[in-house]
Amino acid sequence: MFIVNQTIKGSGGLVMSWTEVLGFATGALCVWLVARQHIANWPIGIANNVFFIVLFAQAGLYADAGLQIVFIALAAYGWWSWTHGGGPGTAEALPVRRTTRTEWFWLAAAGAVGVLALTLLLSRATDSTVPFWDALTTGLSLAATYGQCRKLLESWWLWIAADLVYIPLYAHKGLYLTAALYVGFLALCVAGLAGWRRSLPAPGARTTLGATA
Repeated sequence: MFIVNQTIKGSGGLVMSWTEVLGFATGALCVWLVARQHIANWPIGIANNVFFIVLFAQAGLYADAGLQIVFIALAAYGWWSWTHGGGPGTAEALPVRRTTRTEWFWLAAAGAVGVLALTLLLSRATDSTVPFWDALTTGLSLAATYGQCRKLLESWWLWIAADLVYIPLYAHKGLYLTAALYVGFLALCVAGLAGWRRSLPAPGARTTLGATA
């Protein structure tokens, strides 16, 4: 852990830790590999999550640190599914669709309860200086992750909303390189939204789930 606790002083007096630099590098590489559907994105992504656990814990962003554990579990599942024949082919078999009213209700209800509970927990049990914003981004990220697992078009809007909070939040915490990385993620979310919208079935070709909404 010695190297990740060292700092780097850049031009203009900007100070970054090796944890942030390695998190930036593995995050960018992971996104590049995902775009090419390369299976190495999973171990690289897990490494990225580990660096962010350390980085966020040091910055007092405890909910974000805990969220990385959830992402590690999802990455492990994705790695398994890709190596056992359930990868890109299975994902393509699941059509992109709109979020139903019922799904919106449960996502909103679970999100509101989760954000409130996490805000209270962070306020009382940690030294977090931004408990609400930390909890809000956690709730948005989990809802967006669920939506992407189900290929819900609106999951991209949830990611965009989360990134718009993450960017100034990380800058406020002095994590400038991480904030810059999330600007890149924001651009990818916009591109993903456009791509998934083009993949929506024709209006007359309703999915089974969509027909039952």
